[in-house]
Amino acid sequence: GREAAMSNTPGFVAHALDLLAPLGAVAARPMFGGHGLYARGVMFGLLDDEELFLRADDEARPAFLAAGCRQWSYPTKKGRVPGDYWRPPDEAHEDAEGMRPWAELGLAAALRRAAGKAARGQARTTGARPARPSPPGAAKGTRGTKAKGAKGTRRAARAPGRAGSAPAARPSRPAGKAPRRR
Repeated sequence: GREAAMSNTPGFVAHALDLLAPLGAVAARPMFGGHGLYARGVMFGLLDDEELFLRADDEARPAFLAAGCRQWSYPTKKGRVPGDYWRPPDEAHEDAEGMRPWAELGLAAALRRAAGKAARGQARTTGARPARPSPPGAAKGTRGTKAKGAKGTRRAARAPGRAGSAPAARPSRPAGKAPRRR
């Protein structure tokens, strides 16, 4: 049979946000029938079937394991798959100060994950493409200058007799339209 989707009552969502208040601004956004918990631009927890789970990575996971916490998992056709979220100990659910160290662990894990993703994306952007060799016979350091010169020549050809004057105003494009590539 099919398992029930995540669900939470509005009262439970409000209670979870109260528990997480020491972190500052925390938002619960509906997702897949449950809620994702966000702070400082990252998802650091989730609410599933009236339970609160917080993100854990290699650095935070040992604390959750040592406290006997349960790992969140989600159903698939092949069975349940464990996720990177853990339920804090029962005592932590009693008040915000009890939840604070667990919430801080979850938020720190989410921030580390985001920083790692950003660093991997930056590495792809800056170092992924090997430099293209210059065409045979090209002088060093001049690659790409021809295109710029041609563009400047085209502009000058459009406005004869206007040397030194401001370029003609371009018609504005509709909002949301990207500039045309040349």
